[in-house]
Amino acid sequence: MTPANTARAGQTKKRTRIQEENEERILDAALEIFSTYGFRGATVDQIAELAGMTKPNLLYYFRRKDDIYLAILRRTLELWLQPLESLGHGDDPVTEIRAYIDRKLEISRENPKASRLYAMEILQGAPVVGTILNSRLKTLVDSKTEVIRRWIDEGRMAPIDPYHLLFMIWATTQHYADFDVQVRAMLGDEADDNRHFATATRTLEDLFLKGIFRS
Repeated sequence: MTPANTARAGQTKKRTRIQEENEERILDAALEIFSTYGFRGATVDQIAELAGMTKPNLLYYFRRKDDIYLAILRRTLELWLQPLESLGHGDDPVTEIRAYIDRKLEISRENPKASRLYAMEILQGAPVVGTILNSRLKTLVDSKTEVIRRWIDEGRMAPIDPYHLLFMIWATTQHYADFDVQVRAMLGDEADDNRHFATATRTLEDLFLKGIFRS
């Protein structure tokens, strides 16, 4: 699942470096436009202008606005799935859960607009990415819950539901992206230069690790 799946240039056998760079330029510009105006309010002309391209040039890469939107959502989902895919590669559950929490917070810090756009899609019933949720995401989550169940069966974690553990980690870490304005309003100066993410990391690590691992 990569943005190239919806890109016209991605239909060639091998994409050139220039094609890859231009696709990323388009997606970066589109993220800004969609985040500002929403899907309905955004136009291809706005995206092309921000990307520094002509509209015909942009349409060489993506046929429709819908294709650009889907590519952004796929790119965001794949970014989130990378740390989940890594969960369980090592066999120390404390290290694995801590690394997952830390990476999820890092992604929220670095990609707040992408996270909010994805959240908006989900709140609308996932009309564009619904099939991906029920296939790619579902398959991966099912496999990782089996890893967590094994740790529980071995007595290395508290007996909790693995699905709801993942849901809670998603909710708490993505909060810092999706509700960034509210977080900053509450924290004031402490949120300057994203300093609050260090505190958030320590807090969530303590909350989860002390709650799910036996002393």
